[in-house]
Amino acid sequence: MFRSLFLAASVLGLAAPSPAAERWAFDKAHTQVLFTVDHLGFTELTGQFRVVEGELLLDREDLTRSSVRATIRADSVDMNDDRLNAHLRNADFFDVENHPALEFVSTAVERVGEDALKLHGELTMLGRALPVVLDVKINQIGSHPFRGTPYAGFTATGRLDRTAWGMSYLAGRIGTDIGIRINLEAAPVQE
Repeated sequence: MFRSLFLAASVLGLAAPSPAAERWAFDKAHTQVLFTVDHLGFTELTGQFRVVEGELLLDREDLTRSSVRATIRADSVDMNDDRLNAHLRNADFFDVENHPALEFVSTAVERVGEDALKLHGELTMLGRALPVVLDVKINQIGSHPFRGTPYAGFTATGRLDRTAWGMSYLAGRIGTDIGIRINLEAAPVQE
């Protein structure tokens, strides 16, 4: 389903991935894309996207030479209420009929601490590709305790202004500053 990240990097004019980078797939059972939004000043609601697919090109020796690509199915948005979910899927918000997916492609990775990275990339949502930066905590890269195979876990956080992508419905009443949290586990792709 996904093109190789090398091809994506070439098309986008990005640096080619490291020759030491290995292909890793998201562990779907242990990966979450969560968001928070202010609701009329009364509370901060949390939602998630339930269908996320992606791949890392992971250079374990130099994480700054790694890259990531993720595709999120827009119709998988879930805020634990059927009516609200239906509204989020219409043209006021994610407009899933015309924009069935959100896509993130990394453009650079910076090391900012022993277990911290800054992940730069482009998020395509509602037909617009705009830059975003995520703060990434390296939770662990090592051997899975039950499987005995390589495994990695990261937590990425950030904020975005939904109106930059044209999602301006009730801006000012419903928050426009959206909190993002991504819990990601991944394992090498078995060739």
